[in-house]
Amino acid sequence: MALTASGLGLSASAETSMESSYLEWPTYSGDDLELKVDNSGTHFTLWSPKAQSAEVYIYDSDRNTPAIDTLTMKRSENGTWRASVPEKLYGKFYTFSVTADGKKLAETPGIWAKAAGTNGLRAAIIDMSATDPEGWAQDKGPKLDHITDAVLYEMHHRDFSIDPSSGIVHKGKFLALTEPSTKSPQGASTGIDHLKELGVTHVHILPSYDYNSVDEANLQTNQYNWGYDPFNYNVPEGSYSTDPADPSARIREMKEMVKALHDAGIGVVMDVVYNHTADNDGSNFSLTAPGYFYRHKADGSYSDASGCGNETASERKQMRDFIVNSVKYWAKEYHIDGFRFDLMAIHDIETMNEVAAELKKINPSIFVYGEGWTAGDSPLPKEQRALKENVDKMTGIAVFSDDLRDAVKGHYSDAADRGFATGKPGNEETVKIGIVAATAHPQVDYSKGNNSKFAYAGAPTEIINYVSCHDDLTLTDKLAKSLPDATEAERKRAARLAQTIVFTSQGTPFMFAGEEVFRDKKGVHNSYKSPDSVNAIDWTLKTTNADQFEYYKNLIKLRREHPAFRMTTAEEIAHNIVFDKTTVPNIISYTIRNHANGDRWGEIKIIFNGSSENYTAKIPKGKWLVVARDGEIDPDGLGTCDGGKVAVEPVSALILAR
Repeated sequence: MALTASGLGLSASAETSMESSYLEWPTYSGDDLELKVDNSGTHFTLWSPKAQSAEVYIYDSDRNTPAIDTLTMKRSENGTWRASVPEKLYGKFYTFSVTADGKKLAETPGIWAKAAGTNGLRAAIIDMSATDPEGWAQDKGPKLDHITDAVLYEMHHRDFSIDPSSGIVHKGKFLALTEPSTKSPQGASTGIDHLKELGVTHVHILPSYDYNSVDEANLQTNQYNWGYDPFNYNVPEGSYSTDPADPSARIREMKEMVKALHDAGIGVVMDVVYNHTADNDGSNFSLTAPGYFYRHKADGSYSDASGCGNETASERKQMRDFIVNSVKYWAKEYHIDGFRFDLMAIHDIETMNEVAAELKKINPSIFVYGEGWTAGDSPLPKEQRALKENVDKMTGIAVFSDDLRDAVKGHYSDAADRGFATGKPGNEETVKIGIVAATAHPQVDYSKGNNSKFAYAGAPTEIINYVSCHDDLTLTDKLAKSLPDATEAERKRAARLAQTIVFTSQGTPFMFAGEEVFRDKKGVHNSYKSPDSVNAIDWTLKTTNADQFEYYKNLIKLRREHPAFRMTTAEEIAHNIVFDKTTVPNIISYTIRNHANGDRWGEIKIIFNGSSENYTAKIPKGKWLVVARDGEIDPDGLGTCDGGKVAVEPVSALILAR
């Protein structure tokens, strides 16, 4: 382990011995870690069981000034250290410094800082109640009976508003989503009005805690990062505020954003990255309790299931408590409506179950989902990991379906690979796995699945369906690379078919911001630090591709109006979905019957044609409402048909209802 081997001078064998002793460290579950201000003064509490000493430095400003006071902390119960002063130190800043194994470590704001100045280097002492917007006490997000009622829209603050065409004043900021009536140069709605018009229920915002890679003191240089490099987990990111040096600004403005979205009927999902830290030896975890918060290899080096240099040890009580209490803090203080866990399988199942259970106590409508995989191997045994295939061991947690993703558009790692919606045969059974949300179905043969060979989900509430996200190629770019000879109109048609499969499948649909206007990222698949010229959404596309936007809007409306697409149990799906027997490549045909999940439509016929040829379907006789056909969709109907032989045009969905 680099931290103790290089930082504290321990040998690998000594480090291995430390590893086995971590379970014996005393732990502390009080709610006063870090800082508490009350009528008796300002109180600091730090958990660092193996430290020989600890100090608090008090500062007048957030950077580049000497300490005005040094407080010596006294050892207290359960591995904690404490110091107090009789004054309320509002407006001041502070850091901790511990001495461990005879070495004085660098200053840190601690792991529980809730306010900070520029670049998060010094924690701030502020009155949190003064950061609440007007009406905050009454603020609530949308009520959901089940996660399957959500329509998730993943966005990055900067992507969404930075382009001049957004018409937004606070470009790249939390406040961008508080501005009503913003327009593109062509007069199309942008910003929060666009979200309302589109009809999504929740925005999934990429990491919005204080991350490491953007220098908040030099924002004029237009730095960009997705934010998967955590620094202060419980402080909003300063570069998204109007004044990173003002600790209250970022907090107040993030709350104003949440409230504006809530007032628009839209919930907020926060992307959280507890699986690793941006730094190893220099992280706030390492500078607080060296070694404890991370997993290590047998040789003492950092284990790296994150692919980012380290991985945290959620199975250890103090780390588990940190994760659980951190999400509870965001839910309570910021009214966050859901959490997306990055590389969730690095965490253990017990921790994730505790996360979901504790959040439900705060708000029954909160939901949790995450990536059911790791980026590398981990010492945590596979049976304990929050993996996709272990999702049924978790309660109230969903995982992304890579089954549907890769089968519909082609494998994510091969730009040229095509999928069901782009004419490649052999993916039909894997698409069906996605349609039934990876639950057991008598007509789905899991042995033919590309990614999964068994029904791993116990219910559709455990599955998130998608074809693209911030990672890898956008759907627009994927189609350009896998269909190089197709026209843009043909690629837009393939995108419609792909998303129609996502939004009519059981489970919860998830889409990447801007794809409703056929946004691309110039073919860059890993744009985590690419410039705005790659990442920004060009809002003139909303007019150029108005037909695409209308299709997405109507597709979302269809799903939200019809509970047949939102069943909540595996038994309902197995009983109400009947697949037609067909051996024609790139054809999937099925019926949702029995007024499924209380739908007013008794029967819904769905046929997907991913081939380049017309397909003639045999539809039972009777009067059918044509909901989707030949690249068009309208929940209120495009017309009617009488059944019999009905053509399903190439690369399109036919949806009929009666």
